[in-house]
Amino acid sequence: MRLVIARCSVDYAGRLSAHLPSATRLLLIKADGSVSVHADDRAYKPLNWMSPPCSLKEAEDNLWTVTNKAGEQLIITIEEILHDSSHELGVDPGLIKDGVEAHLQELLAERMEVLGEGWTLIRREYPTAIGPVDILCRNAAGGTVAIEMKRRAGIDAVEQLTRYLEFLNRDSTLAPVEGVIAAQTIAPQARTLAEDRGMRCVILDYDELRGIDNKEDRLF
Repeated sequence: MRLVIARCSVDYAGRLSAHLPSATRLLLIKADGSVSVHADDRAYKPLNWMSPPCSLKEAEDNLWTVTNKAGEQLIITIEEILHDSSHELGVDPGLIKDGVEAHLQELLAERMEVLGEGWTLIRREYPTAIGPVDILCRNAAGGTVAIEMKRRAGIDAVEQLTRYLEFLNRDSTLAPVEGVIAAQTIAPQARTLAEDRGMRCVILDYDELRGIDNKEDRLF
């Protein structure tokens, strides 16, 4: 990963246009080819970015041009570089889920009918350039659905699924891709945000998925 702190302005040229005026920002150039522009706020969310596959061309006049396969460009005009360093991070082992969360994913993959009649599994841990999607499946109508699994789903789960959906919907063989937050509990704020973004929220019953509890057998 290459970290560059520089005073720069940024212009995006594609389906829309956007301009970031001159300011000191952090530029991240990752091994997968992605380039993102960050301010000193907004947590992890960049001000602008270009996802892989894309190429970075650095001209002698300190003009950086990042171009993706669709021909869209991120043009970064460097005025002053304050820091420039590269670091080899190696292969990341990925997020290790706790036992219950991992088991929930496994159980749901085996019982897709919990989400609706006719739902079928495409793959668990579906690989993408920005990380694996917990479950990718098809609904009864044949549409693609990405599922984010949590024991307790908060705002972070919604943001994570948002990023996956944005990435997956660029693939014409999958789009349109819908999103589902599946968890044992979902925070009210997370549910509100998810539903506002068109995602479905599903509460999972761990015992029922394991086959040791049936709602139809309950008196209360």
